[in-house]
Amino acid sequence: MTIAKTVLLFVLAAAAEIGGAWLIWQAVREDRAWWWAGLGVMALGAYGFVATLQPDASFGRILAAYGGVFVAGSLAWGMVFDGFRPDRWDLAGSLICLIGVAVIMFAPRSPGI
Repeated sequence: MTIAKTVLLFVLAAAAEIGGAWLIWQAVREDRAWWWAGLGVMALGAYGFVATLQPDASFGRILAAYGGVFVAGSLAWGMVFDGFRPDRWDLAGSLICLIGVAVIMFAPRSPGI
């Protein structure tokens, strides 16, 4: 259950952070209404709260691992919402990041470490 909870929270955090940044991008760079940026700020705030719900208590570990999720999620968001087509190097880099996430979050550790 812990792995499923961790993955779900990372997905929710990515949706909030990437979605929030995308909304602000749309307001500033794509001339959308100002309230798009307001929604983006709220989504970015939600990201901060979602990240605190992870079962692991180590801030540094959670944020380091989340960095890899952010990389992969950003490419996926771009594909879905902006028609971005990653090349093989984008995909390889994303896979490397996700392997890093798995190592950081799920490697066996001694108690208390």
